[in-house]
Amino acid sequence: MIPLLDRLTAIRDRLHHAASRANRDPASIELMAVSKTFPVEAIQEAVDAGQTLFGENRVQEILTKAPLLPPHLRWHLIGPLQSNKIRKILPHVELIQSVHSLDIARHIHRIATELNLRPQILLEINIAAEPSKHGFSPDVLNTQFDDLLSLDRLQIQGLMAIPPFEENPETTRPHFASLRDLRDHLQSRSHLPLPTLSMGMSHDFEIAIEEGSTLIRVGTAIFGGR
Repeated sequence: MIPLLDRLTAIRDRLHHAASRANRDPASIELMAVSKTFPVEAIQEAVDAGQTLFGENRVQEILTKAPLLPPHLRWHLIGPLQSNKIRKILPHVELIQSVHSLDIARHIHRIATELNLRPQILLEINIAAEPSKHGFSPDVLNTQFDDLLSLDRLQIQGLMAIPPFEENPETTRPHFASLRDLRDHLQSRSHLPLPTLSMGMSHDFEIAIEEGSTLIRVGTAIFGGR
């Protein structure tokens, strides 16, 4: 099996090449290692290879793993957040990528107020209207965006989406372009910066970068199959 350091180096090289094709600065694109289900030892190997940003799907995995790893690591929650887990996770993550409804945003805002925190969040978009996935539809987000902005404890940093898996990554390009266009529209409407577009995973992140992604979520290509 290829050593993790070599796999991580290859991902970084592909990130740089995709950015160059799009005439973008590679430094404007962050690489997140999606470490869900992988043990602390694998994460430490990635840390030793220079990786500092990690994403987890479950609150309990972050709460279990983070104390066993270097304190300078950055953690994002990328999976669905239940209202009864908000209080536990808010102090421990840099950003919640998976705010999928106005209701959960209101819960986060209420608890953040109680804890005197100003959490950074992304709004999760169900960009292909898949019944099996969480997320705002673009139409609903447009309707509810002012309500979200009124939750002044929340720092809305941008949007996140997971398009349908396609064998040919090129097929996902329209979804990534749609997410970028939605972000641009919301920026123009609100006159607020929404700098983060979290889109692109192991099989399609190069297309996502070409369409404007600023944060790619890579798990299998770094850690191997689950």
